Amino acid sequence: MTRSASRRTVLAAAVAAAAGAAAASAAASPSGGAAARTPLVDNRFWSTYRDWRSGADAGTKVVAGRRPSLVIATPSGRTEYTDPHTGTTSTWESATWTSQVHRCTVPATEVIASWNARTPAGTWLTVELRGTYSDGGKTPWYVMGRWAAGDADIKRTSIDDQSDDRSSVWTDTFAIDNPAGGLRLASYQLRLTLHRKPGTRLTPAVWRVGAMASDIPDRFTVPASTPGAGRELVVPRYSQNTHIGQYPEYDNGGEAWCSPTSSQMIIEYWGREPTARDLAWVNPAFDDPQVCHAARYTFDYQYDGCGNWPFNAAYAATYKDMSAVVTRLHSLSDLETLVRAGIPAITSQSFLEKELTGAGYGTAGHLMTVIGFTPDGDVIANDPASPNNQAVRRVYNRREWENIWLRTKRYNAAGKVVSGTGGVCYVYWPAHPKRAQQRALGAVGIR
Repeated sequence: MTRSASRRTVLAAAVAAAAGAAAASAAASPSGGAAARTPLVDNRFWSTYRDWRSGADAGTKVVAGRRPSLVIATPSGRTEYTDPHTGTTSTWESATWTSQVHRCTVPATEVIASWNARTPAGTWLTVELRGTYSDGGKTPWYVMGRWAAGDADIKRTSIDDQSDDRSSVWTDTFAIDNPAGGLRLASYQLRLTLHRKPGTRLTPAVWRVGAMASDIPDRFTVPASTPGAGRELVVPRYSQNTHIGQYPEYDNGGEAWCSPTSSQMIIEYWGREPTARDLAWVNPAFDDPQVCHAARYTFDYQYDGCGNWPFNAAYAATYKDMSAVVTRLHSLSDLETLVRAGIPAITSQSFLEKELTGAGYGTAGHLMTVIGFTPDGDVIANDPASPNNQAVRRVYNRREWENIWLRTKRYNAAGKVVSGTGGVCYVYWPAHPKRAQQRALGAVGIR
Protein backbone atom coordinates (compact mmCIF):
# COMPACT_ATOMS: atom_id res chain seq x y z
CA MET A 1 0.00 0.00 0.00
CA THR A 2 1.01 3.63 -0.19
CA ARG A 3 0.86 6.68 1.97
CA SER A 4 -0.70 8.60 -0.93
CA ALA A 5 -4.00 7.98 0.85
CA SER A 6 -3.07 10.56 3.46
CA ARG A 7 -3.07 13.53 1.12
CA ARG A 8 -6.18 12.26 -0.71
CA THR A 9 -7.93 12.00 2.66
CA VAL A 10 -6.91 15.55 3.50
CA LEU A 11 -8.19 16.74 0.15
CA ALA A 12 -11.46 14.89 0.67
CA ALA A 13 -11.90 16.47 4.09
CA ALA A 14 -11.25 19.93 2.69
CA VAL A 15 -14.02 19.67 0.13
CA ALA A 16 -16.41 17.27 1.85
CA ALA A 17 -18.74 19.87 3.28
CA ALA A 18 -19.01 21.77 0.00
CA ALA A 19 -19.38 18.65 -2.09
CA GLY A 20 -21.82 16.84 0.16
CA ALA A 21 -24.91 17.72 -1.84
CA ALA A 22 -23.27 16.69 -5.08
CA ALA A 23 -22.12 13.42 -3.55
CA ALA A 24 -25.63 12.63 -2.36
CA SER A 25 -26.94 13.31 -5.83
CA ALA A 26 -24.32 11.00 -7.31
CA ALA A 27 -25.28 8.28 -4.84
CA ALA A 28 -28.90 8.57 -5.91
CA SER A 29 -27.87 8.33 -9.56
CA PRO A 30 -25.23 5.55 -9.67
CA SER A 31 -24.31 6.06 -13.28
CA GLY A 32 -23.38 9.66 -12.65
CA GLY A 33 -26.18 10.92 -14.89
CA ALA A 34 -25.46 13.16 -17.88
CA ALA A 35 -22.05 14.11 -16.51
CA ALA A 36 -20.82 10.59 -17.20
CA ARG A 37 -21.51 11.11 -20.93
CA THR A 38 -19.56 14.35 -21.23
CA PRO A 39 -15.78 14.80 -21.55
CA LEU A 40 -14.20 14.72 -18.12
CA VAL A 41 -10.47 15.05 -18.84
CA ASP A 42 -8.30 17.47 -20.81
CA ASN A 43 -4.62 16.69 -21.44
CA ARG A 44 -2.16 19.25 -22.78
CA PHE A 45 1.53 18.39 -23.11
CA TRP A 46 4.30 20.48 -24.69
CA SER A 47 6.95 18.31 -26.34
CA THR A 48 7.56 19.31 -29.97
CA TYR A 49 9.94 21.89 -31.38
CA ARG A 50 6.93 24.04 -32.26
CA ASP A 51 5.54 23.66 -28.73
CA TRP A 52 8.77 24.87 -27.15
CA ARG A 53 9.06 27.76 -29.60
CA SER A 54 5.50 28.84 -28.79
CA GLY A 55 6.40 29.67 -25.19
CA ALA A 56 8.08 32.76 -23.71
CA ASP A 57 11.73 32.18 -22.86
CA ALA A 58 14.05 34.05 -20.54
CA GLY A 59 17.46 32.47 -20.96
CA THR A 60 16.34 29.14 -22.43
CA LYS A 61 16.63 27.74 -25.93
CA VAL A 62 15.25 24.82 -27.89
CA VAL A 63 17.53 22.06 -29.10
CA ALA A 64 16.14 20.50 -32.26
CA GLY A 65 16.34 16.82 -33.04
CA ARG A 66 14.32 13.65 -32.96
CA ARG A 67 13.37 14.52 -29.40
CA PRO A 68 13.43 18.33 -29.08
CA SER A 69 14.38 19.64 -25.66
CA LEU A 70 14.42 22.85 -23.68
CA VAL A 71 17.79 23.79 -22.12
CA ILE A 72 19.59 26.76 -20.57
CA ALA A 73 21.16 29.06 -23.16
CA THR A 74 22.25 32.15 -21.18
CA PRO A 75 21.05 32.30 -17.56
CA SER A 76 18.65 35.15 -16.92
CA GLY A 77 18.81 35.18 -13.14
CA ARG A 78 20.31 33.89 -9.92
CA THR A 79 18.45 32.10 -7.16
CA GLU A 80 19.38 31.74 -3.51
CA TYR A 81 17.71 28.50 -2.52
CA THR A 82 17.62 27.16 1.02
CA ASP A 83 16.76 23.49 0.90
CA PRO A 84 14.09 22.99 3.59
CA HIS A 85 15.17 19.38 4.10
CA THR A 86 18.89 20.00 4.65
CA GLY A 87 19.02 23.67 5.67
CA THR A 88 21.73 24.26 3.06
CA THR A 89 21.63 27.56 1.15
CA SER A 90 23.18 27.58 -2.33
CA THR A 91 23.32 29.97 -5.26
CA TRP A 92 22.03 28.78 -8.64
CA GLU A 93 21.91 30.30 -12.08
CA SER A 94 18.48 30.04 -13.64
CA ALA A 95 16.51 30.44 -16.87
CA THR A 96 12.77 30.20 -17.43
CA TRP A 97 10.24 29.13 -20.04
CA THR A 98 6.53 29.95 -19.78
CA SER A 99 3.92 28.20 -21.87
CA GLN A 100 1.18 29.87 -23.79
CA VAL A 101 -2.16 29.99 -22.00
CA HIS A 102 -4.01 26.73 -22.45
CA ARG A 103 -7.80 27.00 -22.31
CA CYS A 104 -9.16 23.84 -20.76
CA THR A 105 -11.63 21.94 -22.92
CA VAL A 106 -12.91 20.67 -19.57
CA PRO A 107 -13.15 23.55 -17.04
CA ALA A 108 -11.40 21.87 -14.17
CA THR A 109 -11.73 21.14 -10.48
CA GLU A 110 -8.30 19.45 -10.42
CA VAL A 111 -5.05 19.73 -12.38
CA ILE A 112 -1.99 17.46 -12.12
CA ALA A 113 1.24 18.43 -13.92
CA SER A 114 3.89 16.00 -15.13
CA TRP A 115 7.25 16.37 -16.85
CA ASN A 116 10.04 14.37 -18.51
CA ALA A 117 13.57 15.67 -18.12
CA ARG A 118 17.24 14.92 -17.56
CA THR A 119 18.94 16.75 -14.69
CA PRO A 120 22.68 16.03 -14.56
CA ALA A 121 24.45 16.45 -11.24
CA GLY A 122 24.63 20.18 -10.51
CA THR A 123 21.18 20.93 -12.01
CA TRP A 124 17.50 20.79 -11.05
CA LEU A 125 14.19 22.31 -12.10
CA THR A 126 10.98 23.84 -10.79
CA VAL A 127 7.53 23.38 -12.34
CA GLU A 128 4.82 25.96 -11.61
CA LEU A 129 1.20 26.50 -12.61
CA ARG A 130 -0.87 29.69 -12.79
CA GLY A 131 -4.51 29.63 -13.79
CA THR A 132 -7.54 31.77 -14.53
CA TYR A 133 -10.80 30.93 -12.81
CA SER A 134 -14.13 30.70 -14.59
CA ASP A 135 -15.09 34.05 -13.03
CA GLY A 136 -11.98 35.75 -14.43
CA GLY A 137 -9.90 35.75 -11.25
CA LYS A 138 -6.28 34.59 -11.23
CA THR A 139 -4.46 32.08 -9.11
CA PRO A 140 -0.95 32.74 -7.83
CA TRP A 141 1.95 30.85 -9.32
CA TYR A 142 1.75 27.49 -7.57
CA VAL A 143 4.82 25.28 -7.29
CA MET A 144 3.92 21.81 -8.55
CA GLY A 145 7.33 20.38 -7.76
CA ARG A 146 11.01 21.08 -7.23
CA TRP A 147 12.68 18.13 -8.86
CA ALA A 148 16.01 16.51 -9.61
CA ALA A 149 16.63 12.99 -10.80
CA GLY A 150 19.30 12.60 -8.11
CA ASP A 151 19.31 13.64 -4.46
CA ALA A 152 22.77 15.13 -3.94
CA ASP A 153 22.14 18.74 -5.01
CA ILE A 154 18.62 19.29 -3.67
CA LYS A 155 16.03 17.04 -2.09
CA ARG A 156 13.15 16.70 -4.57
CA THR A 157 10.06 18.09 -2.93
CA SER A 158 6.47 19.14 -3.14
CA ILE A 159 5.43 22.34 -1.35
CA ASP A 160 2.81 22.46 1.39
CA ASP A 161 0.47 25.29 2.41
CA GLN A 162 -0.12 26.79 -1.03
CA SER A 163 -3.58 28.37 -1.25
CA ASP A 164 -5.41 31.56 -2.17
CA ASP A 165 -8.58 30.52 -0.28
CA ARG A 166 -10.20 29.51 -3.59
CA SER A 167 -7.85 26.73 -4.60
CA SER A 168 -5.01 24.79 -3.02
CA VAL A 169 -2.18 22.46 -3.96
CA TRP A 170 -2.22 19.12 -2.15
CA THR A 171 1.23 17.60 -2.71
CA ASP A 172 0.95 17.09 -6.49
CA THR A 173 -2.66 18.10 -7.20
CA PHE A 174 -4.15 21.55 -7.79
CA ALA A 175 -7.75 21.51 -6.53
CA ILE A 176 -10.63 23.96 -6.38
CA ASP A 177 -11.54 24.30 -2.70
CA ASN A 178 -15.32 24.46 -3.21
CA PRO A 179 -16.24 22.70 -6.46
CA ALA A 180 -19.90 22.47 -5.45
CA GLY A 181 -20.03 26.27 -5.69
CA GLY A 182 -19.47 26.10 -9.45
CA LEU A 183 -16.00 27.66 -9.59
CA ARG A 184 -13.67 26.01 -12.10
CA LEU A 185 -10.22 26.58 -13.56
CA ALA A 186 -10.84 27.81 -17.10
CA SER A 187 -7.23 28.04 -18.30
CA TYR A 188 -3.65 27.78 -17.11
CA GLN A 189 -0.01 28.33 -17.96
CA LEU A 190 2.99 26.29 -16.88
CA ARG A 191 6.40 27.76 -16.06
CA LEU A 192 9.68 25.89 -16.01
CA THR A 193 12.68 27.27 -14.17
CA LEU A 194 15.93 25.48 -14.98
CA HIS A 195 18.74 25.76 -12.42
CA ARG A 196 22.48 25.03 -12.57
CA LYS A 197 25.61 25.67 -10.56
CA PRO A 198 27.02 29.13 -11.37
CA GLY A 199 29.86 29.34 -13.83
CA THR A 200 29.19 25.93 -15.39
CA ARG A 201 27.78 24.93 -18.77
CA LEU A 202 25.53 22.32 -17.18
CA THR A 203 21.83 22.30 -18.01
CA PRO A 204 18.71 20.30 -17.45
CA ALA A 205 17.05 19.08 -20.65
CA VAL A 206 13.24 18.96 -20.63
CA TRP A 207 11.51 16.86 -23.29
CA ARG A 208 7.93 17.12 -22.12
CA VAL A 209 5.86 19.16 -19.70
CA GLY A 210 2.12 19.39 -19.39
CA ALA A 211 -0.90 18.73 -17.27
CA MET A 212 -4.11 16.80 -16.96
CA ALA A 213 -7.13 18.97 -16.08
CA SER A 214 -10.34 17.23 -15.06
CA ASP A 215 -13.81 17.67 -13.66
CA ILE A 216 -14.87 14.24 -12.45
CA PRO A 217 -18.38 14.27 -10.96
CA ASP A 218 -18.87 13.09 -7.40
CA ARG A 219 -19.91 9.45 -7.73
CA PHE A 220 -19.98 6.31 -5.63
CA THR A 221 -20.50 4.03 -8.62
CA VAL A 222 -19.65 4.34 -12.30
CA PRO A 223 -21.18 3.03 -15.51
CA ALA A 224 -20.11 -0.47 -16.52
CA SER A 225 -18.07 -0.75 -19.71
CA THR A 226 -18.45 -3.52 -22.27
CA PRO A 227 -15.52 -5.98 -22.32
CA GLY A 228 -13.32 -6.02 -25.39
CA ALA A 229 -10.94 -8.65 -26.66
CA GLY A 230 -8.66 -10.18 -24.04
CA ARG A 231 -4.89 -9.78 -24.12
CA GLU A 232 -2.14 -10.22 -21.53
CA LEU A 233 1.26 -8.53 -21.64
CA VAL A 234 4.36 -10.17 -20.20
CA VAL A 235 5.43 -7.70 -17.51
CA PRO A 236 8.03 -8.37 -14.79
CA ARG A 237 6.54 -9.16 -11.38
CA TYR A 238 7.80 -7.50 -8.21
CA SER A 239 6.36 -7.57 -4.72
CA GLN A 240 6.73 -4.54 -2.49
CA ASN A 241 6.30 -6.78 0.56
CA THR A 242 9.59 -8.58 0.04
CA HIS A 243 11.19 -5.21 0.86
CA ILE A 244 9.47 -4.59 4.19
CA GLY A 245 11.98 -3.11 6.61
CA GLN A 246 14.47 -2.15 3.92
CA TYR A 247 15.54 1.52 3.80
CA PRO A 248 12.83 2.80 6.17
CA GLU A 249 14.02 6.35 5.51
CA TYR A 250 12.17 6.07 2.21
CA ASP A 251 8.51 5.92 3.22
CA ASN A 252 8.93 3.31 5.94
CA GLY A 253 10.38 0.65 3.67
CA GLY A 254 8.71 -1.70 1.22
CA GLU A 255 5.29 -1.86 2.86
CA ALA A 256 4.55 1.57 1.32
CA TRP A 257 6.36 1.10 -2.01
CA CYS A 258 3.44 0.19 -4.28
CA SER A 259 4.03 3.17 -6.56
CA PRO A 260 7.77 2.77 -7.26
CA THR A 261 7.38 -1.03 -7.42
CA SER A 262 4.69 -0.64 -10.07
CA SER A 263 6.82 1.92 -11.92
CA GLN A 264 9.79 -0.43 -11.95
CA MET A 265 7.72 -3.25 -13.43
CA ILE A 266 6.73 -1.16 -16.44
CA ILE A 267 10.15 0.41 -16.90
CA GLU A 268 11.61 -3.09 -17.22
CA TYR A 269 8.76 -4.20 -19.47
CA TRP A 270 10.06 -1.58 -21.92
CA GLY A 271 13.59 -3.01 -21.66
CA ARG A 272 15.10 -0.35 -19.41
CA GLU A 273 16.76 -0.88 -16.05
CA PRO A 274 19.28 0.76 -13.73
CA THR A 275 22.93 -0.13 -14.25
CA ALA A 276 25.10 -2.03 -11.81
CA ARG A 277 26.72 1.29 -10.95
CA ASP A 278 23.30 2.81 -10.24
CA LEU A 279 22.56 -0.03 -7.83
CA ALA A 280 25.92 -0.06 -6.06
CA TRP A 281 24.44 1.73 -3.03
CA VAL A 282 21.89 -1.05 -2.36
CA ASN A 283 22.70 -3.77 0.19
CA PRO A 284 23.76 -6.75 -1.96
CA ALA A 285 21.82 -9.08 0.33
CA PHE A 286 18.53 -7.55 -0.86
CA ASP A 287 16.66 -9.17 -3.73
CA ASP A 288 15.42 -6.96 -6.59
CA PRO A 289 17.63 -3.98 -5.71
CA GLN A 290 16.05 -2.00 -8.56
CA VAL A 291 12.88 -1.68 -6.46
CA CYS A 292 14.90 -0.06 -3.66
CA HIS A 293 16.43 2.21 -6.29
CA ALA A 294 13.01 3.24 -7.58
CA ALA A 295 11.82 4.02 -4.05
CA ARG A 296 14.81 6.25 -3.36
CA TYR A 297 14.51 8.20 -6.60
CA THR A 298 10.76 8.74 -6.46
CA PHE A 299 10.86 9.84 -2.82
CA ASP A 300 9.28 13.24 -2.05
CA TYR A 301 11.02 14.70 0.99
CA GLN A 302 8.10 16.96 1.94
CA TYR A 303 5.35 14.40 1.46
CA ASP A 304 7.68 11.89 3.12
CA GLY A 305 6.66 9.16 0.72
CA CYS A 306 7.17 7.52 -2.65
CA GLY A 307 3.58 8.07 -3.84
CA ASN A 308 3.98 11.49 -5.50
CA TRP A 309 2.37 10.78 -8.87
CA PRO A 310 4.41 13.16 -11.09
CA PHE A 311 7.65 12.17 -9.36
CA ASN A 312 7.02 8.56 -10.37
CA ALA A 313 6.40 9.58 -13.99
CA ALA A 314 9.51 11.78 -13.96
CA TYR A 315 11.56 8.87 -12.61
CA ALA A 316 10.36 6.58 -15.41
CA ALA A 317 11.32 9.20 -17.99
CA THR A 318 14.91 9.35 -16.72
CA TYR A 319 15.48 6.08 -18.58
CA LYS A 320 16.67 6.33 -22.18
CA ASP A 321 13.99 7.44 -24.64
CA MET A 322 11.09 6.99 -22.25
CA SER A 323 7.98 9.17 -22.00
CA ALA A 324 5.63 9.26 -19.02
CA VAL A 325 2.54 11.19 -17.95
CA VAL A 326 -0.03 11.26 -15.20
CA THR A 327 -3.59 11.39 -16.48
CA ARG A 328 -7.10 10.13 -15.84
CA LEU A 329 -8.91 7.65 -18.05
CA HIS A 330 -12.67 7.42 -18.54
CA SER A 331 -13.22 3.66 -18.38
CA LEU A 332 -11.72 0.21 -18.61
CA SER A 333 -12.30 0.47 -22.36
CA ASP A 334 -9.53 3.10 -22.41
CA LEU A 335 -7.21 0.71 -20.58
CA GLU A 336 -8.10 -2.05 -23.04
CA THR A 337 -7.16 0.28 -25.90
CA LEU A 338 -3.70 0.74 -24.38
CA VAL A 339 -3.19 -2.94 -23.57
CA ARG A 340 -4.20 -4.01 -27.09
CA ALA A 341 -1.40 -1.77 -28.37
CA GLY A 342 1.09 -3.32 -25.94
CA ILE A 343 1.03 -0.52 -23.36
CA PRO A 344 0.48 -1.52 -19.70
CA ALA A 345 -0.55 1.17 -17.21
CA ILE A 346 -0.48 1.91 -13.49
CA THR A 347 -3.75 2.74 -11.75
CA SER A 348 -4.57 4.19 -8.34
CA GLN A 349 -7.50 2.91 -6.29
CA SER A 350 -8.83 2.54 -2.74
CA PHE A 351 -11.25 -0.02 -1.37
CA LEU A 352 -12.48 -2.13 1.51
CA GLU A 353 -11.41 -5.77 1.50
CA LYS A 354 -14.95 -6.88 0.65
CA GLU A 355 -15.06 -4.60 -2.40
CA LEU A 356 -12.35 -6.43 -4.38
CA THR A 357 -12.75 -10.18 -4.37
CA GLY A 358 -9.47 -12.02 -3.99
CA ALA A 359 -7.34 -9.05 -2.92
CA GLY A 360 -7.23 -10.19 0.69
CA TYR A 361 -6.78 -6.66 2.03
CA GLY A 362 -8.33 -3.20 2.06
CA THR A 363 -6.51 0.04 1.43
CA ALA A 364 -6.95 3.80 1.58
CA GLY A 365 -4.73 4.12 -1.49
CA HIS A 366 -2.83 1.64 -3.64
CA LEU A 367 -1.12 1.43 -7.06
CA MET A 368 -1.32 -1.62 -9.33
CA THR A 369 0.02 -2.40 -12.79
CA VAL A 370 -2.68 -3.44 -15.28
CA ILE A 371 -1.13 -5.92 -17.69
CA GLY A 372 -4.15 -7.35 -19.48
CA PHE A 373 -7.69 -8.66 -19.61
CA THR A 374 -9.12 -12.16 -19.68
CA PRO A 375 -11.38 -13.26 -22.56
CA ASP A 376 -14.33 -12.46 -20.25
CA GLY A 377 -13.02 -8.96 -19.60
CA ASP A 378 -11.71 -9.37 -16.06
CA VAL A 379 -8.64 -7.35 -15.10
CA ILE A 380 -5.21 -8.98 -14.97
CA ALA A 381 -3.05 -6.92 -12.63
CA ASN A 382 0.44 -7.19 -11.25
CA ASP A 383 -0.45 -6.31 -7.68
CA PRO A 384 2.68 -5.38 -5.69
CA ALA A 385 0.79 -5.94 -2.40
CA SER A 386 1.53 -9.65 -2.67
CA PRO A 387 3.66 -11.85 -0.40
CA ASN A 388 6.26 -12.63 -3.08
CA ASN A 389 7.02 -12.08 -6.75
CA GLN A 390 5.35 -15.32 -7.84
CA ALA A 391 2.04 -14.23 -6.28
CA VAL A 392 1.99 -10.79 -7.92
CA ARG A 393 -0.16 -11.72 -10.94
CA ARG A 394 -3.83 -11.45 -9.97
CA VAL A 395 -7.15 -11.63 -11.82
CA TYR A 396 -9.79 -9.24 -10.46
CA ASN A 397 -13.49 -8.98 -11.21
CA ARG A 398 -14.02 -6.40 -13.91
CA ARG A 399 -17.04 -4.68 -12.40
CA GLU A 400 -15.56 -4.47 -8.94
CA TRP A 401 -12.23 -3.24 -10.19
CA GLU A 402 -13.65 -0.63 -12.55
CA ASN A 403 -15.75 0.87 -9.78
CA ILE A 404 -13.03 1.11 -7.13
CA TRP A 405 -10.72 2.80 -9.64
CA LEU A 406 -13.08 5.30 -11.27
CA ARG A 407 -15.28 6.45 -8.39
CA THR A 408 -14.53 9.68 -6.55
CA LYS A 409 -16.46 8.90 -3.35
CA ARG A 410 -16.57 5.81 -1.16
CA TYR A 411 -17.36 4.71 2.36
CA ASN A 412 -14.46 3.71 4.58
CA ALA A 413 -14.57 1.04 7.27
CA ALA A 414 -16.04 3.53 9.75
CA GLY A 415 -18.86 4.42 7.34
CA LYS A 416 -17.44 7.87 6.63
CA VAL A 417 -17.50 9.31 3.11
CA VAL A 418 -13.94 9.70 1.81
CA SER A 419 -12.41 10.26 -1.60
CA GLY A 420 -11.50 7.99 -4.50
CA THR A 421 -9.02 8.82 -7.24
CA GLY A 422 -11.45 9.12 -10.15
CA GLY A 423 -9.42 7.12 -12.65
CA VAL A 424 -5.87 8.37 -12.01
CA CYS A 425 -3.37 6.50 -14.15
CA TYR A 426 0.36 6.62 -14.96
CA VAL A 427 1.18 5.81 -18.59
CA TYR A 428 4.80 5.09 -19.63
CA TRP A 429 5.82 4.41 -23.25
CA PRO A 430 8.84 4.72 -25.57
CA ALA A 431 9.56 8.22 -26.82
CA HIS A 432 9.23 6.93 -30.39
CA PRO A 433 6.28 4.53 -30.23
CA LYS A 434 5.06 2.26 -32.97
CA ARG A 435 2.23 3.62 -35.09
CA ALA A 436 -0.40 1.44 -33.38
CA GLN A 437 0.84 2.59 -29.99
CA GLN A 438 0.73 6.21 -31.10
CA ARG A 439 -2.88 5.75 -32.21
CA ALA A 440 -3.81 4.11 -28.92
CA LEU A 441 -2.26 6.93 -26.90
CA GLY A 442 -4.09 9.49 -29.02
CA ALA A 443 -7.35 7.64 -28.53
CA VAL A 444 -7.09 8.12 -24.75
CA GLY A 445 -6.05 11.76 -25.09
CA ILE A 446 -2.27 11.50 -24.76
CA ARG A 447 -0.24 13.23 -27.48
